[in-house]
Amino acid sequence: MNRRLVFALCLLVAACASTPPPPAGAQDLAIEIRSSSLPFKIDDPAATRVGRLIWRGGVAMTAKSPHFGGWSDLHVSPDGRALTAISDEGAWLTATIAYDAKGDLAGLGAARIGQLRGLDGRPIESKAEADAEALTRLPDGSWLIALERRHRIWRYLTLDGTPTPVEGPADIGRQPANGGLEALAVLPDGRVIAISEEYSRRPGTVAGWIGEPAPGGRYVWRSFDYATLPDYRPTALAVLPDGSFAAVERAFDMVRGVRCRIVRFDAAQFQPGATVRGEELAHLASPYAVDNLEGLAATRGARGETLLWLISDDNFNPLQRNILMLFELAP
Repeated sequence: MNRRLVFALCLLVAACASTPPPPAGAQDLAIEIRSSSLPFKIDDPAATRVGRLIWRGGVAMTAKSPHFGGWSDLHVSPDGRALTAISDEGAWLTATIAYDAKGDLAGLGAARIGQLRGLDGRPIESKAEADAEALTRLPDGSWLIALERRHRIWRYLTLDGTPTPVEGPADIGRQPANGGLEALAVLPDGRVIAISEEYSRRPGTVAGWIGEPAPGGRYVWRSFDYATLPDYRPTALAVLPDGSFAAVERAFDMVRGVRCRIVRFDAAQFQPGATVRGEELAHLASPYAVDNLEGLAATRGARGETLLWLISDDNFNPLQRNILMLFELAP
């Protein structure tokens, strides 16, 4: 059986799994993350580049915690020292980032894990309530998190605190239960970009919205369309240091397994009524390192280079991996 088919079967097992881990609990806990080096290209150890992305290291991560996994989005601090992630079971993770002597990704340390709270201040317990899929940090330091199944957006002053609801787009509830807001990013002026994974108003596109800040912590939402290729759907969005955007688009089928496109957009494309079309930076598929990539962050490196961070959702399937990868964007 070839490797792609094995991987595809692994994902099918995950999709059919019916026993999610219990919630992480009311108190956050310290955990030790064990990181093993991730080969970039299995059949070519000397490879360092795919498309316009230059490999800057990757790790496969494990931890002795039933709550570690399912990572659906991440944020990396501008100085590249700290990582924050959320899972589709409602957990949050914070950790420091370790680098090797060359400045490439080596692993995570000083990690803590906890459970997001609901509007009642209690840790969220059910999958239907806890399915957090997208994360972004607002200019004031608070967090916006998009949750699907029961589609909504919540704002957290701190991830261990009690959220306040944010009124989303008028048609947010029309999204498929498991195909809601997957991509969320905020501009320096406070405008929010949100993109659905599967909700479509026009063939060949999925729906997106621009949220203009309004008094009282509200947003005025205006729609646009996000052009998609057959089989590919957006799972993450990030603002690059130069003000443009990057996104992850994922495809999966039983024959070819997981494939991911990394694409880039000019910020000027995000206008009400527009159709946004991205430029492909790289295509990740076996034998390159790839898994169920759902999170994306961008920072500026020590030399001024643009760095892209990608994290995967292992679906709490022991046959999949939690991987964290770092790339440099070539000029």
